[in-house]
Amino acid sequence: MIYFRNDYSEGAHPKVLEALIATNMEQTLGYGDDDYCQEAAQMIKNKIGAPHADVHFLVGGTQTNFTALSAFMRPHEAVISPARGHICVHETGAVEATGHKIIAMPTSDAKLKVSQIDEAVLVHCDEHMVKPKVVYITDSTELGTVYSKAELEEISAKCKEHNLYLYLDGARLASALTAPGCDITMNDLARLTDAFYIGGTKNGLLFGEAIVIINDNLKEDFRYFIKQKGGLLAKGRLLGVQFKALFEGDLYNEMGQHANDMAEILRNGISALGYSFFSNSTTNQIFPIFPNELVSELEKVCSFEHEGPVDANWEAIRFVTSWATKKDDVLKLLEELMKLTK
Repeated sequence: MIYFRNDYSEGAHPKVLEALIATNMEQTLGYGDDDYCQEAAQMIKNKIGAPHADVHFLVGGTQTNFTALSAFMRPHEAVISPARGHICVHETGAVEATGHKIIAMPTSDAKLKVSQIDEAVLVHCDEHMVKPKVVYITDSTELGTVYSKAELEEISAKCKEHNLYLYLDGARLASALTAPGCDITMNDLARLTDAFYIGGTKNGLLFGEAIVIINDNLKEDFRYFIKQKGGLLAKGRLLGVQFKALFEGDLYNEMGQHANDMAEILRNGISALGYSFFSNSTTNQIFPIFPNELVSELEKVCSFEHEGPVDANWEAIRFVTSWATKKDDVLKLLEELMKLTK
């Protein structure tokens, strides 16, 4: 069975495991007050050029999203999100379970447009409705697409115009930043967002996300929110050790680049067979459209996600590559597709 279902099934990059093993018997303070977390946080602040940012480490993406968004809003406030946003469809209503409505805006490419921010603010106009307060976007998106710097600058400016916070979900940020044609850097994120997180779970860590809070108005008491939401890990140094290993060299980008490179080989091979794609992805998630019969046969040799039917005879599926994907497995999958293509 060839595995292209997700980018977090493997354990961790060997350099991360080595760092964990090397520090395994050390005794440190808990709950992220250890030297490793402090050093990793400083490394991140240096990398993004934001010395006054606050950096906190949490275990998973859903936990990071609902902790941050609930902390950033008052009870009557809501978050604007693309309808395909992770908080809308893959987090079991976690944000809404904290008492905050998600205003979902439909998009074809999973990228939020500035006109949709205007629309959401215009419709929610008085105290009989929730009040928009945060704009949520992901990079890369749930369809593997990537924002340009110009798009991010427009969204950031629009948020300031409407007195909204901009929060970016970076679960697959490494893939976005190393995608072909991407002109956004982490420094841009620090300049244009109020908060964002750097995903580790989907980029070579055993677990872990680093949330970076830029806006001073969002910093106060954030550790209280983390603790209340069950996210303050007693063995917090395990997060610091991993993120320190991630940013001591260029490992973060190297892993994102490898995932993208493997996806590009797969994308080009599928295109050469004459198939089209559900989205114009340039990252490690690709969404080919195959005949139903081919999808059924492919399930016998490959593990993947179903995106959904395109019509009665064709279906879009999702292949995901990772930091650990082997080129041989990519070529094997293309070989199987060639056999099944008639």
